[in-house]
Amino acid sequence: MRILIALTYYRPHVSGLTIYAERLGRALIRRGHQVTILTSRFDRALPAEEIVHGLRIVRPWVWFRISKGVIMPTFGYWANRLALSHDVLSIHLPQFDAPGIALRGRLLRKPTVLTYHSDLSLPPTLFNRIANQVVHAANHAAAGLADRIVAYTRDFAENSPFLSRYLSKVQVIPPPVEVGCASEEEVRAFRAKHNLEGRKVIGMAARLAAEKGVEYLLEAAPTILEKYPGTRFLFAGQCEKVLGEEAYERKIAPLLTALGDRWVFLGVLPPDAMAAFFKSCDVTVLPSINSTETFGLVQIESMICGTPTVASGLPGVREPVRITGMGRVIPPRDPVRLAQAVLEVLDDRPRFVQPADKIIAMFSSDATAARYEALFEEIAGQKREPKGRG
Repeated sequence: MRILIALTYYRPHVSGLTIYAERLGRALIRRGHQVTILTSRFDRALPAEEIVHGLRIVRPWVWFRISKGVIMPTFGYWANRLALSHDVLSIHLPQFDAPGIALRGRLLRKPTVLTYHSDLSLPPTLFNRIANQVVHAANHAAAGLADRIVAYTRDFAENSPFLSRYLSKVQVIPPPVEVGCASEEEVRAFRAKHNLEGRKVIGMAARLAAEKGVEYLLEAAPTILEKYPGTRFLFAGQCEKVLGEEAYERKIAPLLTALGDRWVFLGVLPPDAMAAFFKSCDVTVLPSINSTETFGLVQIESMICGTPTVASGLPGVREPVRITGMGRVIPPRDPVRLAQAVLEVLDDRPRFVQPADKIIAMFSSDATAARYEALFEEIAGQKREPKGRG
């Protein structure tokens, strides 16, 4: 099959959505399909078209940006051209351009599948409230035109104001998770580099963004340090010039200053270094605060590396801990409960560790791609049936 994957931001932008799309695309290629990524040229230094890891990436130019949204005058041209030349349309929300692509899929009678990654939640300004409503309307329009909607978990689908309206179209497909390889020697080198020996290590893997709830871990830190004074807090992920998060960076700066060298920003790490990071942590934390987080791929990555997690009790986000038993779930925006849960795991860590084999089998990229492939073929078969049959 020739599969078109459409999303607003793709590599080198780093987010759970871009990682998901990249892993899905590469896994589909391994299964013998051709995959094109239609995305935005959000950085003018990026090429308009290139092939990376076998994925053809097409980036229409961006005229201007509205908050996190982009206006691309030539997007319609590329959507027409690529919809005609591909067999399946895989559209990833939230995306302002989704209805136009879904309409092309409907008119061309091509399997059209939405993947709903999260709600859009912009900072609370009048303009952003309008932008939220526009994207919300676009998502509903696309949902009405699409054949199916993929959700990470039934838990999130049933609790989402958006997805709960389309449960008859919802197909649950666990997200693709990949973890790099890190030998014991590489883990020891990582721990030595960051002076972790003899210390408790608490990790967080995310973008430095408001919806990730970083301040709640910062506020929980003094309670944790009271019991384990030598604790180090490691943050892996984009931490500088995060799109739209300048005000948030200023907001948490005093909390970071108070922790001094106990808090370490690692930046974006390659896969093998991420594996060393997870294996070096005693526990990882995902204190997200709203429905822009629907699962948290990093939780599964952490668990595969043998490290329990403490996560917010948000629909979908609480599922990895529920499924595996590897950690604790806490109320969002509660640094007191966060500190208590982290200390509970640190005090009796072996109780929260499970074998990795079953987790890997459930969440591998190949397993996710196989489920998408089966869904595409099912929809294509339905579209080939003569009208009125059955």
